[in-house]
Amino acid sequence: MVKIVSWNINGVRARIDNLLDWLRESQPDIVCLQEIKSVDEQFPRTDIEALGYHVETHGQKGFNGVAILSKLKFDEVNRGLTGDETDEQARFIEGVFSSESGAFRVVSLYLPNGNPVGTEKFPYKLGWMARLELWAAQRLSFEEPIVLAGDYNVIPQPVDAKHPENWVNDALFQPESRQSFRQLEALGFTDAVRATDDAPETYTFWDYTGGSWQKNNGIRIDHLMLSPEAASKLGSASIEKHVRGWEKPSDHVPVAIHLNV
Repeated sequence: MVKIVSWNINGVRARIDNLLDWLRESQPDIVCLQEIKSVDEQFPRTDIEALGYHVETHGQKGFNGVAILSKLKFDEVNRGLTGDETDEQARFIEGVFSSESGAFRVVSLYLPNGNPVGTEKFPYKLGWMARLELWAAQRLSFEEPIVLAGDYNVIPQPVDAKHPENWVNDALFQPESRQSFRQLEALGFTDAVRATDDAPETYTFWDYTGGSWQKNNGIRIDHLMLSPEAASKLGSASIEKHVRGWEKPSDHVPVAIHLNV
């Protein structure tokens, strides 16, 4: 079994102690980080490598940025989502790995927030999702296990928010955003968490304001989407919610799966 985790770290240098403590506690094999908010040269790789991880980053100064940490060696690394050569935002990195049963692919992605809806940010979000769908459709032709792990900034269903009525004007809950997410599912991708747990109040993000964590006023926006070949190897999925209660936490928590690859 390989443990693959997605975590929006919300600033890797600000939360390096939490990250290192969590790596020791959780013992993931592959970690997809989002919002590292660091250029590649300033990513704190030394301490992470000391724990046995290979580190690949696609960074950007001050915001965005994604990374993959892996105990397995990378066969291949691809940075940036194809389809728009003018897009300079660092939101996508793909790693290819080998196992006894063959190659598998893991993507760390950070989908655009899209707010405010009435600005150019919302069309950018939808355009990015359309490019992701096209990329995913092309990768499916390889017939390999694929894990699309990250902060999608999409609340798929009303059950994925404590108070869905508070999100009706937000880009995360717009019909177009949710439809784009469903189009990934229509391609054949499986939402790992919902494939194993349909319980309400299953969240991955709690805002820093208004006592959201204490009131469990959360939303589920961090997802691991699995190709058919990956879904058939899914052993379990879980949300490591307790990390949100640590000192100086990210507003997101790690979401984990075990794959029999």
